[in-house]
Amino acid sequence: GWPSFGREKAFCVREDARPAARSTRFHTGWHRGNAYVNAYAPRPPSRRGKGEPDQGSAPTERVLMDAEILLTGKNGQVGWELQRTLAPLGRVTAVDVEDVDLTDAAAVRDLARRVRPRLIVNPAAYTAVDKAEEEPDLARAINAAAPGILAEEAKALGAPMIHYSTDYVFDGAKREPYAEEDAPNPMGVYGRTKLAGEEAVRASGARTVVLRLCWVYGARGRNFMLTMLRLGRERGTVRVVDDQIGSPTWCRMIAEGSAHIAARLLGRDDWEEGVYHLTAAGQTSWCGFARALFAAHGVPATVVPITTAEYPTPARRPAYSVLSNRKVGERFGVALPGWETQLGWVVE
Repeated sequence: GWPSFGREKAFCVREDARPAARSTRFHTGWHRGNAYVNAYAPRPPSRRGKGEPDQGSAPTERVLMDAEILLTGKNGQVGWELQRTLAPLGRVTAVDVEDVDLTDAAAVRDLARRVRPRLIVNPAAYTAVDKAEEEPDLARAINAAAPGILAEEAKALGAPMIHYSTDYVFDGAKREPYAEEDAPNPMGVYGRTKLAGEEAVRASGARTVVLRLCWVYGARGRNFMLTMLRLGRERGTVRVVDDQIGSPTWCRMIAEGSAHIAARLLGRDDWEEGVYHLTAAGQTSWCGFARALFAAHGVPATVVPITTAEYPTPARRPAYSVLSNRKVGERFGVALPGWETQLGWVVE
């Protein structure tokens, strides 16, 4: 059953979700003074000045398993954090665009055959939502074709694969959290290519877990948090859409939960492949998130709420992007904390 956890825990794990590896033991780690349960001992966040986002730290303390893991997109928000959280599970070969061209099918196959991993983790993606409308072929090559090839190679190697998708596979017409069984209906090129990637991965016949994410942010790369902090400091007043609802999720929490799932995939055979949602609990609007960001970072900026119609973009966004996380909790024993709690950890 579920241990007794408070809201301050990074994520919860069920006793029956433990990996089978004999050297792996669940124990209490720490996160800036807040205990959490984990299958490994991640490095505590680095020290920094108050209000500065945590840049994270490099891998890792000790190896609990001895697996060869292939990780793509190592310089992305989630990929950067996964380098640290996957490291205790084995040897991580982490690559990015400078190492392999994901639009080159032969290069992708060659990579997998050279590394011969026991697990493939694929957060690499074309994520420029608006630019994808101008570059549909490039988006499809990276978001759909490349994951399908990796999954085919995973099947040939007998290796499981974790692939990442998005809330943008839905049209946002619902007003209650989307379940994995709800019919996708993407409204733009980005969402359509990510859905095509899900389908290619699952059609490969490999044992795969697809994790759909929502409103990812972190201290690296391009994301809403960094953009808002810059604009708030530069302008003092920002206009932010208030009629799109989602669950802002810190990339580090995604990586922590993903590593727990990876340990299960490597250590046991009684896991169920398929699509899962992995997001922060709770919901807010972009406007609400911006206000919380400014308050947390001590930025004296004014946020003016506007509608989507007042901020037209080339790609349509879903008005409601909240995803239900019940399935991943039931099957893998992972539950990420609320978005406000996560934001507090980022700036502590």
